[in-house]
Amino acid sequence: MILVFDVGNTNIVLGVYDGRELTHHWRVSTDKSRTVDEHAVVIKNLFDFSGLAFAEISDVMISSVVPPIMPTLEALSRKYFGVEALVVGPGVKTGMPIVYDNPREVGADRIVNAVAAYAKYGGPLVIVDFGTATTFCAISAKGEYLGGAISPGIGISTEALFQRASKLPRIEIVKPKSVIAKNTVAGMQSGIYFGYIGLVDGIVTRMKDELGEGVTVIATGGLADLISEASSTIDIVNPFLTLEGLVIIYERNTKDKGQA
Repeated sequence: MILVFDVGNTNIVLGVYDGRELTHHWRVSTDKSRTVDEHAVVIKNLFDFSGLAFAEISDVMISSVVPPIMPTLEALSRKYFGVEALVVGPGVKTGMPIVYDNPREVGADRIVNAVAAYAKYGGPLVIVDFGTATTFCAISAKGEYLGGAISPGIGISTEALFQRASKLPRIEIVKPKSVIAKNTVAGMQSGIYFGYIGLVDGIVTRMKDELGEGVTVIATGGLADLISEASSTIDIVNPFLTLEGLVIIYERNTKDKGQA
């Protein structure tokens, strides 16, 4: 079995794959101060609840946009799983040309998403990933990573509104019943939710215009389901797109060793 880590600024999503089948998955908070042993305790508890043992893991694959946490996770892989983790980055085969001014600037999660989406749905594509930041990635019909856009995530936007406006409270991000609200909390929820829908649909529409006909729009990330409810541009929601991409890249880098 393969243990995969998708390390984001807010959360780490972990998954265990048996071949191409995702058998278990969890979401924990990203904490750069956690030690190797503390990470091991968290994962051991998750494994115990699911009836898994560390000995069942034969390989570890990591995608991360949080560089300080990488040495810890790589040490965790060696100490507790007895393997050298495969980390998405320079030198790792993805099978996807990156048409970008500086390919090293592209976040690992964006490349992993692109690999998974193109393998599963073909191209051209727009991928929207709702995380700490919301990223928009464009993939050509030939499977080239063309670039994209980055905007503040809906959580960041909501927190900024609370912090900078003295009379406004923290609110839950939900889909309002109507745009015209009758109280302050509902008004904030309406502005944030429908305003963010406008941001997403506006950027996606412009990307589709640049890419041409036949574009499929894939959404992933923690709030993909919520946003897609009112979006007019999102075609497919795949919450495990990044994890799927990690397994595909793992296979592309180990098949010559007879491990895939």
